[in-house]
Amino acid sequence: MELEKLFNQQFLYDLSFFNFENAITATYFADADLNIIKVNNNFKSLFNDDVVLEGQNLLTLLGLLDVAQSHISEFKQKLNKDGKLLIHKIKIIVGDEERYFTLASTRTSSSFSNGLVGVQGQLIDRTNEVTLQARNEELLVENEKAFEELSFKTERLEKISNQLAKYLSPQIYKNIFETDTDKVETYTRKKLTVFFSDIKEFTSLSDTLDPDLLAEIINEYLSEMTEIALYFGGTIDKFIGDAILIFFGDPETEGTALDAEKCVNMAIAMRKRVGELDEVWKKEKGITQGLQVRTGISTGYCTVGNFGSVQRVDYTVLGSPVNLAARLEAACGPQEILVSPETKSLVEKVFEFEEKKPIKLKGFSESIKPYQLIINDQKEKTVAHSLHSSDTLDVIVKRPDDLEKILKELKSIQDDYRAKLGKQAK
Repeated sequence: MELEKLFNQQFLYDLSFFNFENAITATYFADADLNIIKVNNNFKSLFNDDVVLEGQNLLTLLGLLDVAQSHISEFKQKLNKDGKLLIHKIKIIVGDEERYFTLASTRTSSSFSNGLVGVQGQLIDRTNEVTLQARNEELLVENEKAFEELSFKTERLEKISNQLAKYLSPQIYKNIFETDTDKVETYTRKKLTVFFSDIKEFTSLSDTLDPDLLAEIINEYLSEMTEIALYFGGTIDKFIGDAILIFFGDPETEGTALDAEKCVNMAIAMRKRVGELDEVWKKEKGITQGLQVRTGISTGYCTVGNFGSVQRVDYTVLGSPVNLAARLEAACGPQEILVSPETKSLVEKVFEFEEKKPIKLKGFSESIKPYQLIINDQKEKTVAHSLHSSDTLDVIVKRPDDLEKILKELKSIQDDYRAKLGKQAK
């Protein structure tokens, strides 16, 4: 006797699909024409409570779930052609929620019951997986955009920092860009050797020169002096027209005596180079007045660091040694180098000096006894020979607002990065 005659049809369905309710997927069984015979609770949960599932055509139910018509057509074609199918991702609307499933179905056969011949399948929830994948793809796109923006801003920042480097000594530049703090109100008291020089009667000379020629001369002069200062390790404080203020001992120092020795050697090298420039300018630029530089050097305790307003600060040096170096420079004769008593005592074993008469200097209550550096040809040649040959540095004198623009652009880049980091933290 056939088994289907021993059992009623519902019993056979229950026996054959007893594990439906244990399945974690939305499972169904339909007849050969795709009319639903049996579903589990996961399948029922996809529909409203008032939707009757048994007897409904599977394709109609897929339509109720807003499955794309292209997927419904694909379902029919593959099932008819291959007897089975797997659609990896279909979108289903459950209530107001958009969810994603994999649809797997296959035709079934039975040798003892025609009632078990039909189509069995399941909807496997892939919503979390698809959502995560979509988010990963979004992140990849965001990362690509961020990388492009970072590359652009890195290039922009490098260009700006290179421009800014022309306004700062390498020591100061390094101190600013490698510090771990945003605090700018930093200063300290140190024993420094201060150098001050200017070109004798340069003001009257500049009044007689064409502006372009004047700019060419001052740029060449400052570039040459900067190259020498950097070689000896000086920190360039500022250019004041043709005047130059340099100090040794901060932010890097090799000891007070060696700092002073380097400063004096720098002054000797500058003096020699000025003489060479003077010859070139006379021959090639027609400047007959002659180029003569006066130099003052002083050693003592100074306050060095960032000074200024809330809007703008300047890394500079303050104190009586600075004033003394400037006053000694003003008291110099052409091409002379005058040093303070303390500087002389630090380097007198290395250099020769001629003691000058005490002089009364503005800003000092007592007279100061200056010492004039004695420079013989051999000493000048030795110092000049120690300079490494290198390309002249490109020091361009620009207006203060040029520097302001560069700093504002650097600040805008910093603000952009902080804004991005703030969003990522949220």
